[in-house]
Amino acid sequence: MYVCSCFGITEKQVREHAESGACTPRQIAGACKAGTDCGSCVRRIQALLGRGACPRRETEDTLGPAGVPVVAPVSGPRVAEAA
Repeated sequence: MYVCSCFGITEKQVREHAESGACTPRQIAGACKAGTDCGSCVRRIQALLGRGACPRRETEDTLGPAGVPVVAPVSGPRVAEAA
């Protein structure tokens, strides 16, 4: 099925670009121009990317021991606890 009628881009092509590393609508646009003309397909591209078309990638600097994601501490003023 066509996702972008302006450039004739199909769902299959969007998935292929996602598998190659294009994981945002902007990256998909850079790969095949989908979403750069009238823009009506951007939400459909977002939906496709949100449904597992792009494998989630963790970078080494965000992974701790055994591949567990590391969460950065939240900084800011502390709120006094209620007694």
